[in-house]
Amino acid sequence: MTQKLLVICGTGVATSTVVMGKLKTWLDNQGLTKDVTLYQSKVAEEVNHIDDYDIVVSTTLVPDSIKEKVIDGVPLLTGINADKVYDKIKQDIETGKEKK
Repeated sequence: MTQKLLVICGTGVATSTVVMGKLKTWLDNQGLTKDVTLYQSKVAEEVNHIDDYDIVVSTTLVPDSIKEKVIDGVPLLTGINADKVYDKIKQDIETGKEKK
C-alpha cells in the first residue's frame, strides 16, 4: 500500500507546486515513486484532515495543534538543509513501509 504525502502551503498553489516538483524528482531518483501518492492543498483545507495523510510537508506556518505532524518544507525552497528534509521524508516512508 502506498503512503499518502501531502504538500501544503498558504494558498495551495505557489510554493507547494515548487515543492511538489522537487519531491517528484527526488522520489523518482530514490526509487520511491511507487511507495508514495502525492497530494497538494492549502493549509486551511487540511487542518482538520491532517490524520488522513502519512506524511505532511508544509511551506507555511501551521497551527500548533498539528505542528508535530508536519515537516517544514521551506528548506526545499531555499536549498538550505534540504538534505535533512529529504532524509526525514525517506525515514518516514521507510517507517511507514515497516508498519504496513
